[in-house]
Amino acid sequence: MRNYDFSPLYRATVGFDRIADLMDRVLTTDVAQPTYPPYNIEKTDENAYRISIAVAGFSGDELGVEVKDGALIVTARKAAEDGKRTYLHRGIATRAFERRFALADHVRVTGAAHVDGMLHIDLAREVPEALKPRRIEIAGQNNLEAKAVEDKSATAV
Repeated sequence: MRNYDFSPLYRATVGFDRIADLMDRVLTTDVAQPTYPPYNIEKTDENAYRISIAVAGFSGDELGVEVKDGALIVTARKAAEDGKRTYLHRGIATRAFERRFALADHVRVTGAAHVDGMLHIDLAREVPEALKPRRIEIAGQNNLEAKAVEDKSATAV
């Protein structure tokens, strides 16, 4: 695998540290991403997403969902089992896991639900008013003060 040096990128840019860190992490990671537990990411609306994680065998108390430093962290720890059960076949994996998802700017978690062995985490992208497109009114000769007017026709990005 090739190694890329992103130090010139750090020196020549301001405010793009997170992007450079993400690229650096992706290109320097030699370890493959874990496949347990399986999950889906779906786009439910123009600015809404849902992550569905198969967590069969875990109760809601054994699951944790946390947002920290621009990342969504989902963890599961199985409570200690009593020794009364004897399994002839054990096919439902209940090993502990931690799954991280990097969140884009302005994406927030709106809710989480544990239903039928699936953990559903809803996300919404909320662009601040300062970043939405605005239409600037052009002043005429009589009125030299220009005003910013909200553009109702443009959709939020």
